[in-house]
Amino acid sequence: MKILIASSYKHAWNSVRPEAEMFIEMVKQGHQVTVVTQGDADYVARFRDNGIKVIDCYPTKKICPKTIKTIHRELKNGDYDICYGFNSKTIPNAAFACIGTKAKMVTYRGTTGGLYRHDPSAYLTHLHPRVDGIVCVSEAVRQDVITRTWKKPEQVKTIYKGHKLDWYLVPPTKREEFGLDNEHIIGICAAHVRPSKGISILAQATHYIDNPNFHLLLIGSGYEPHLEEIKNSPMAERIHVVGHRKDVPSIMAMADFQIQPSISGEGLPRTIIEAMANGTTSVVTTTGGSPELVADGETGYIVPTGDAKALAGAMNALINERDKIEAFSLAAKHKLDNEFNAKQTVMKHLEFFELLQQNKK
Repeated sequence: MKILIASSYKHAWNSVRPEAEMFIEMVKQGHQVTVVTQGDADYVARFRDNGIKVIDCYPTKKICPKTIKTIHRELKNGDYDICYGFNSKTIPNAAFACIGTKAKMVTYRGTTGGLYRHDPSAYLTHLHPRVDGIVCVSEAVRQDVITRTWKKPEQVKTIYKGHKLDWYLVPPTKREEFGLDNEHIIGICAAHVRPSKGISILAQATHYIDNPNFHLLLIGSGYEPHLEEIKNSPMAERIHVVGHRKDVPSIMAMADFQIQPSISGEGLPRTIIEAMANGTTSVVTTTGGSPELVADGETGYIVPTGDAKALAGAMNALINERDKIEAFSLAAKHKLDNEFNAKQTVMKHLEFFELLQQNKK
């Protein structure tokens, strides 16, 4: 099978690796892969070392004539079976480039919400008439898509990004850096804060935490609108607003558990995956794809979205039973390794591509 990928790889290594390594594995299995991306992206050298053809081309806007011509020429001359676009810039350009070629056009969808039939811009991306199939990062995203598009359900497929434990294993940050030691119980919330992240719910939940040894670390940017809520918490002195950090996986490995209080808009949160890989259990809400990563009462806890008391109850259940933290954390690591591994991702993509090739437009 010949597959052309249009995507951006100018992001943090760990964020692009699950996607990039999938295509390297396809080459190892005998398929031909071409990646159209920024020529100076860090992953380009690894692509080429593993037999992937790289074309230095990335759109400057949603409709970029140069990119459309470049991809169209490659699709025609290379007789490709699949063209796979990954983001709001590459998808419309790749879709237009597919016109007049035999390639099946596949798009990637990573979030819920924001896709509407009455929105003209949607017809440049996932609702473009040239699109043959949509890969969704989680079942929550798939359900969201099939309620907003005329596509047949079999043309919209949930395929989890595949991971390997050794991609994420890092030494834990020293607790002393935060003035803490092994007697303390540490929870972490890592987010680039916006309203959908539910930080107000987390702040409310801290009013119901009953263990004085518990400390909460808030990692990331954008917590300023919530500083007054944090100040008003009865455990305000044990809430540490850390700010942006580049070593989030290491801090996650240090923590006893992590909290995702989101109220909307999650696809399949990478912070949960990083926590699972390092053997850190999670408390998550029912929004988006988070519940697909957590087995409630086995690898972590799932609580109703927007329910501060329920969130606090789950946190207290872990805070007050350290044996449960250890058992859940080991189970979370096992779940990631068995249910979200890279080999399954490649297999399911190839099966979906073959299905699309069998379907006539």
